[in-house]
Amino acid sequence: MYHLADQGIEYAQKAISADRAGDYENAIKYYKIAVDFLSKYLVLYPDTPLADFYKELISKYKNRISVLEKMMVEKSRVEASPSTSTSNQIDASIFEVLKPEQRAKKTFNDLVDLESVKRALKRSVIYPVKDPSLYPLGWPKGILLFGPPGCGKTEITLALANEINAVLLNVSPANIMSKWLGDTEKNVKALFNIAREYAMKGQPTIIFIDEVDALFQQYSVEIGGEKRARNQFLIEMDGLASKEHAKIPLFVIGATNKPWNLDIGFIRRFERRIYVPPPTREVRKLLFEHYTSKLANTFQLEQIDYDKLADLTEGYSSSDIVSIVKEVQNNIVEEINERNLKPADRKVRTEDFIEVIKKHKPSIDQRLLDVYKEWNKQYGTYSED
Repeated sequence: MYHLADQGIEYAQKAISADRAGDYENAIKYYKIAVDFLSKYLVLYPDTPLADFYKELISKYKNRISVLEKMMVEKSRVEASPSTSTSNQIDASIFEVLKPEQRAKKTFNDLVDLESVKRALKRSVIYPVKDPSLYPLGWPKGILLFGPPGCGKTEITLALANEINAVLLNVSPANIMSKWLGDTEKNVKALFNIAREYAMKGQPTIIFIDEVDALFQQYSVEIGGEKRARNQFLIEMDGLASKEHAKIPLFVIGATNKPWNLDIGFIRRFERRIYVPPPTREVRKLLFEHYTSKLANTFQLEQIDYDKLADLTEGYSSSDIVSIVKEVQNNIVEEINERNLKPADRKVRTEDFIEVIKKHKPSIDQRLLDVYKEWNKQYGTYSED
C-alpha cells in the first residue's frame, strides 16, 4: 500500500521545487496537500517513531504557507491599479459576466437529453421566475448539479440562463483561486454584491460555479484561503434567504464531478441537489442521430446503423459521442484531401463510426457510477420516481 506519509513527502518535494522556482501559487497548493496527507497519517499512526519528525515538517510547511500567502497578497496589492478603488471594480476580473445578448441562444429544446434534469430546473428556477407570486414560502436559491464528467452540467446551465433571460456570472477555480489568497472574503462578497445588483432590479441572475468541489472541498487541516472562501460563501448564501433578498431572482448553481468531496455545510445550503446521469442507450442513439444529421449538409450518408452505435457506446458520455462524430468528420475530410475526392464521392458509413469508437475510450469511470447513485440516494433532492 502506498502510505499517506510517502504521498505527503512527495507533495512536499513538489512544493519545495515550485517554491524555489518562484511559482508560489503552486507551492502553496502542494504544501497544503503535503500537510493534509501528513496530518492524516499522524491521526492513523500516532505512535509512529517518526511522529515528531512529521509534526515538525507540518509546522514548517504551515509557516511557509503563511509567508507565501502574505507575499501573494502584497504582490496583488502592488499590481492593483489605483483607478480601480471600489471592491466591485477590483474583483470583477475573477468571474465572467455574460448578459443574454452575449451568449449563444441555445435553450432546453436544443438539448437532446436530460429531460428529468430539465423538469427539476423548471420547478426550481423557471416557474418561480415566471410567477413569483405563486411562491409565498419562497423557492430554492442554491442548486447543485452533480454527476460524471461530460454529461451536460455546464450546457444545461447555459440553456437555463437563456430560458429565463438571465445574467450569468461564470466562476471557475482556475480564474479565482490565486486572487482569493488573502483577499478571499472581499472577493466572494463582491461576487454576490454584483449579482444582487442585477437581481434587485428584477433581472434574473445566475452565479454558476463549475468544479465547485475544488473551491469548497473538505480539508482535514484548513489553512488560509479555502476556509475563508467557504465561510464567506456560506454567509452570502444564508443572506439570500433573508427577508430583504428572499424574493429576488438570484440563483447559485454549482457543478461537480466529485460531490463526495464537498463540505457538509456547503451541501446543506444547496436545497436542490440534482443528479445529471450519463446517457441511456436510447439517448445515445438520439445523440448519434442528432450530430450525424449535421454532416448530411456536406456529405452523403449511407444507411447508418444507429442502434449498433448506441450498443457499442455503453458507458460513454454525451461529450464522448460528440467527439466521436467530430473525429469521423475529420477522418473523412482527411481522406478527401489525400485522395483528391469530391465530398459527394465519399459517403459516411457505419464502419466509419465503428473504427473511431474502437480507438476512443469512454471518459466515464464505470466503477464510480454506483458511488454517484449512492450519493444521490443519500443527498439528492430530486427523482423522476
